[in-house]
Amino acid sequence: MNQYLQHFLYPSTLFTNREPYMVKTILGSCVAICLWDKKAKIGGINHYMLPTWNGNDLASPKYGNIAIEKLIDKMIQLGCKRENMQAKIFGGGDLISQTNSSMLIGERNIRIARMILEDKKIPVVASSTGGKKGRKILFFTDTGEVRHKFIDKKEVV
Repeated sequence: MNQYLQHFLYPSTLFTNREPYMVKTILGSCVAICLWDKKAKIGGINHYMLPTWNGNDLASPKYGNIAIEKLIDKMIQLGCKRENMQAKIFGGGDLISQTNSSMLIGERNIRIARMILEDKKIPVVASSTGGKKGRKILFFTDTGEVRHKFIDKKEVV
């Protein structure tokens, strides 16, 4: 693991690079999508907090629909092709235990990821979503490998 440059991915951001990186992030109700181009051997990851941008404020990667589009665009700028991409989805946990179903942000974050990826014809080859725990993710951008472990609510930022 020492040959990897490392990057910590904060919420509302995304990351992609031609160089091999190990990208770390921590997820609660947020979702991270790891995209990997199997021919170019380039990966990218986003970390979004809310499912859709409502048109107010900035169209930032805080929102799933923006974060997914921006990640795909950045991968294409690095020479990737959409038809060679595959996705892995993580997060969307229900750590707050909401009783009001309209507030299930994690579920809505997962749904928007699956909807957009299906629309873009990018296959989801693995996922670990939902549940009552957070997740720590390690994404290796040159191989597409993702290691994750469940963490308790107190460890989620």
